[in-house]
Amino acid sequence: MHPVRKQRLILVVVLVALSSAAVGFVTYAMRNNMNYFYAPSAFAAGEVPVHQRIRAGGCVVPGSVVRASDSLDVRFAITDGEADVNVVFDKILPDLFAEGEAAVVTGKLMDDGTVRADQVLAKHDENYTPPEVAESMKAQASCAGGAKI
Repeated sequence: MHPVRKQRLILVVVLVALSSAAVGFVTYAMRNNMNYFYAPSAFAAGEVPVHQRIRAGGCVVPGSVVRASDSLDVRFAITDGEADVNVVFDKILPDLFAEGEAAVVTGKLMDDGTVRADQVLAKHDENYTPPEVAESMKAQASCAGGAKI
């Protein structure tokens, strides 16, 4: 093999190895920041990891919103039409949050099967439903409150 060709081959191999290592390090560093989306039926099937950061979404079950009288704590349930998931949230809810409307929560699944949410996202206009919620609810024609999917 010609020396110049050998140098190019070594350079390409080193660049590929360094690039692969960089991608591996970035992926490893980001593993704790990834939020996987789960539908309420995945909670019922036991597919959701406990104590890891996740996203869950569905329609807020009518009549399930319970506010604490002495704090900001709010308890509610979300459903995809097949199963329900109980959610606990201790901050101020978005203005557009309502029963029967689509919502996505970000938080951790606790041992008792409740999601301890640190963020609640509500739909922001009458024609929008978050894509994850729309996919998880494709079997339903609409949310209980009339939010179209």
